[in-house]
Amino acid sequence: MLTSDRIVKQEITPDFIDVDVPKRGMPVTIITGFLGSGKTTLLNHILQNQQDLKVAVLVNEFGDINIDSQLLVSVDENMMELSNGCICCTINDGLVDAVYSVLEKGDRIDYMIVETTGVADPLPIALTFLGTELQHLTRLDSILTVVDSESFTSDHFNSDAAYAQIMYGDIIILNKTDLVPEEKLQELETYIHKTKTKARILRSHLGVVPLPLILDIQIDQSAIAATKESSQQADHHEHDDHAHHDHAHAHEHSHDANCQHDHHDHDHHHHSNHLENDGFISISFQSDRAFELDKFQNFLDKQLPIDVFRAKGILWFANIDSRYVFQLSGKRYELKTDDRGKSLNNQLVIIGRNLHREELLAKLTDCLV
Repeated sequence: MLTSDRIVKQEITPDFIDVDVPKRGMPVTIITGFLGSGKTTLLNHILQNQQDLKVAVLVNEFGDINIDSQLLVSVDENMMELSNGCICCTINDGLVDAVYSVLEKGDRIDYMIVETTGVADPLPIALTFLGTELQHLTRLDSILTVVDSESFTSDHFNSDAAYAQIMYGDIIILNKTDLVPEEKLQELETYIHKTKTKARILRSHLGVVPLPLILDIQIDQSAIAATKESSQQADHHEHDDHAHHDHAHAHEHSHDANCQHDHHDHDHHHHSNHLENDGFISISFQSDRAFELDKFQNFLDKQLPIDVFRAKGILWFANIDSRYVFQLSGKRYELKTDDRGKSLNNQLVIIGRNLHREELLAKLTDCLV
């Protein structure tokens, strides 16, 4: 298919591990990380290799099309798509209601994983579990931050969100270690340790890490919880009322099959300016017409703006009876066959800065047959 020296073939090696999760408040793991770092790959590794563990997955994407939810395995009815947009900026009924929907299920659910968008600040998401009534029903186990070892730099795209992901991550997972030399990995580890003293760092290839090192590790979250009482949070953040106990949450908590979750005013006012400061926008493209392969590759190689940081989609090419999963991170892209037999159409999300929406959509339309 696409003939590019930037195409990478990926294979997941089975690594079945039994994780014993105590039943004292549903444990929650937040997976965060910058655009294209490999969050969904890590999540798929967890879903494919956990044993005897019923996992609920909440997925959030920065765009009008939920691509990641289509790439996940083994979640079925226990996977929920959060409202599109950055949940750390729009935390209201959406995240809390999604958690309640999981808690109120009749089926046994042992564990919850929240995958954030790549431009999310994990702090207000964590405070949703630590500073609202959810603290009595769930247990925030850890925040996992996935880092693209190849593209990560000290500037890290000059992104407030990327900085927050490092600062508030309990475990930093250096992913794509096969793409960089040992010297680069050591430099990254040194930089991360300078940025966050005593950071726990794991190395990963294709998101594969031993599950006992990342699930039910029971990290003390008191430091993050304490930020709800402090007005001196990191200079990069201005989060207002969400971390206090006196939100106007009016949930009637009778958790049985007919539990009523009253929707009163949820005053979550997270005035996080990181999206405005970072300047990221998302452009979505959909079509029932097929792409012409040569035109699409020419678009990638010669017309794609340099300020595109991330692109992902499910694509269909003329005269080819298969769908393809498309992933672009930085200057590297890949195209893999999707053999799940779904309907043929094109769905593509592009994320970057200083993008001209109409111009980009017109170029994509020109690639159609």
